[in-house]
Amino acid sequence: MSLPTTLFAGILPRNSVRRFISTHSRPTLPSIEYPLSHPIYTIWAANTSLGKTLVSAGLSTSFLSSPHRKFLYLKPVQTGFPEDSDSRFVYNKYSEFFSQNRPEFSVFASNHVLKASVSASEAVSVGGFEIERDKDMSCGNGVVNLGLYEESKLQGSEMKGFSKLVCKTMYGWKEALSPHLVAERENARVEDAELLGMLKGCLGSESESEKGEILCVIETAGGVASPGPSGSLQCDLYRPFRFPAILVGDGRLGGISGTISAYESLTLRGYDVVAVIFEDHGLVNEGPLSSYLRRRVPVLVLPPIPKEMSNNLMEWFQEALSTFHSLEEIMQSNFLERTSRLRNMPRKAHDIFWWPFTQHKLVPEENVTVIDSRCGENFAVHKVNNNVDLITQQFDACASWWTQGPDATLQIELARDMGYATARYGHVMFPENVYEPALECAELLLEGVGKGWASRVYFSDNGSTAIEIALKMALRKFLFDHKIVSDDLVAKNAESRVDLKVLALRGSYHGDTLGAMEAQAPSPYTGFYQQPWYKGRGHFLDPPTVAMRDGVWKLSLPQEIETLKPSLEDLTFSLRENIFKESRDTSNLADIYHSYIWKTLQLIIDSSGSTRTGALIIEPVIQGAGGMEMVDPLFQRVLVKECRNQKIPVIFDEVFTGFWRLGAESATEFIRCKPDIACFAKLMTGGIVPLAVTLASEAVFEAFVGDSKLQALLHGHSYTAHAVGCTAAVKSIKWFKDSKTNHNLISEAMLLRELWDLDMVRQISLLPAVHRVVVLGTLCALELQAEGSNAGYASLYARSLLQKLREDGIYMRPLGNVIYLMCGPCTSPQSCSNLLNKVYSRLEEL
Repeated sequence: MSLPTTLFAGILPRNSVRRFISTHSRPTLPSIEYPLSHPIYTIWAANTSLGKTLVSAGLSTSFLSSPHRKFLYLKPVQTGFPEDSDSRFVYNKYSEFFSQNRPEFSVFASNHVLKASVSASEAVSVGGFEIERDKDMSCGNGVVNLGLYEESKLQGSEMKGFSKLVCKTMYGWKEALSPHLVAERENARVEDAELLGMLKGCLGSESESEKGEILCVIETAGGVASPGPSGSLQCDLYRPFRFPAILVGDGRLGGISGTISAYESLTLRGYDVVAVIFEDHGLVNEGPLSSYLRRRVPVLVLPPIPKEMSNNLMEWFQEALSTFHSLEEIMQSNFLERTSRLRNMPRKAHDIFWWPFTQHKLVPEENVTVIDSRCGENFAVHKVNNNVDLITQQFDACASWWTQGPDATLQIELARDMGYATARYGHVMFPENVYEPALECAELLLEGVGKGWASRVYFSDNGSTAIEIALKMALRKFLFDHKIVSDDLVAKNAESRVDLKVLALRGSYHGDTLGAMEAQAPSPYTGFYQQPWYKGRGHFLDPPTVAMRDGVWKLSLPQEIETLKPSLEDLTFSLRENIFKESRDTSNLADIYHSYIWKTLQLIIDSSGSTRTGALIIEPVIQGAGGMEMVDPLFQRVLVKECRNQKIPVIFDEVFTGFWRLGAESATEFIRCKPDIACFAKLMTGGIVPLAVTLASEAVFEAFVGDSKLQALLHGHSYTAHAVGCTAAVKSIKWFKDSKTNHNLISEAMLLRELWDLDMVRQISLLPAVHRVVVLGTLCALELQAEGSNAGYASLYARSLLQKLREDGIYMRPLGNVIYLMCGPCTSPQSCSNLLNKVYSRLEEL
């Protein structure tokens, strides 16, 4: 029996939803967080009018069959309002079902409509009275705070506790059209950020201080790929939350195809579809669907809905109740399995993983980060706070080991294209073959990062092996240029054999394979514990470095150069851009660099005897793993020119610096000279899948051309030029250099706009806790003031700071006492500013 329903319309307190808009009008989505203390599911449908709301209402009848429970129904987007109101339908149908069945406990039921377009609000009438509207109702963008509310207490047959039914419509529009269309027609557009912020608020407010069991369902509008109010497809709109899905399929003729398409659209985006449910139309669609889903996803069938809505559907709900009970059990079971799995992952990982670059003794189980998913630049991380499970968001400030660049949109595009490549090619071997992804990728590389110097593309699988290949290429080129080997390749005389070494910079890092390690100076990566075979087959120069210190860009010189007494005006820069100016080529410092490099090379030649310098290898501008040091580009430019004069092949290691990491497609834009060989990986594929390339000039290629196969470059990998990786690279390369998809790109200059707030960077450099700051492109790195064991790669000095930043929603990993923020080429400057603000606040505490 129902008590008299209390209806009133009022204005709820203004819900302040922050909206971050970049200068290119791409909103930054709100931070995602929601509890895992209870199940939260999204109800999707293969198409419109398939019964999503019936399923939601049926779940309410099933779940609220016991006391001390709360069923939360959320309808973020409602069109056709107020004539159509799915939240009111659920509210009414449950009330009617309760009245007919009248359990022993009571239920407090309520229905809320939070916001609506002006047109929809004007159509609302409650008790014959129009809602009073005033200026305070306006939210902007043609949306008003409607605040419509109705409630009732459903009295049970006995006083054996109570449960709650809470139904909420978040946004309503008057016309019964697709949300994107009606939002435009009623001049009431709601951006994704605002809608997701509202959803997050509803989930949080309804979960606080609740005792007993809770089940929440979020019902979408239309089909899986129907547009939301902003025009985003709903399967993309709700992706940051990645709630598990219930798919309402189609039992009609043609419904198998539509249901499978909807299922694949969801799984392509990383959703977990827990069950498929649909109305029986007598066509036995469940058979083919169960077969297609490999019987891993339960398929449930509802009884046919009567054409004559006799008894107001109550008989149908009664008949379908057992199916809804089964669906609820599946949802509850899946939820418990998921939370149990997430809770156990740190222990299992701690017991069986051998993590790279990690001292396991220093990583307690509670410090293991459980990543549930990724959406664009953000991790969805599982945490347990005060024994309460939740999913929270952390910005991936490591760019997942410097590889990641995609925003959420590109992530889905890559998944789609890579799926196509897998289906079309699987994997095919590369030697003497050609297929479209590999050819298109190679052409894009030669037209982009290799333009003007490279003519050949050699594929491999990761950055370190790309370096190995580059070293082989360079050393062969050196031998032929200096006529150390004959054309028939075999050096028959002992005196013709030489010991070839490389010229490299201290602090550089070129990978972990044995040959790549030999091409770098002694470091923690090459120590006896790591590589007992290490000899260091190179001559290693101390490079001059640049960083912001105390608000000014300053040049630090190695002692050998400092003794040459450069002019003081050459050692400081008021603007970072001045560091890269070609006018520095005529400076006194350029002459000093040239003199130092020339003398060093002469000493190497004179003292080495049979040892020759067969290649120069450098990381242009930024030395990554060596501590995020910015090497003076003038020094590198002079070094490259001098090596060319002495016919020493030049290798650029752009595994880290390439593809917009530093703000240009290639770091050659900053040092203003070209290599003979260059290596690329990481961002080339958007970081989604491993792939590497070594680009070479035609002259390098010619050193391997001959009549014997033994003269060829005998190097390769089973997955050379694999179709999936090449497809990802093609998509990423095009995406990053197109201003229509990468809103940070300044098309005329082919550079990224400034992503970091340089004033805030300067403020950070002034803090006592900070020794230096380097900011360029997608990178912002800083070195903490530290001495002794607190400094260097082995330092643990930054651990407590990073733990606090992770609590602030920033996932960072240090290089000793050097910490860094790294975003993607498409990350909004507003997001970067938010990161800097959090870092600044924590640094102030040090």
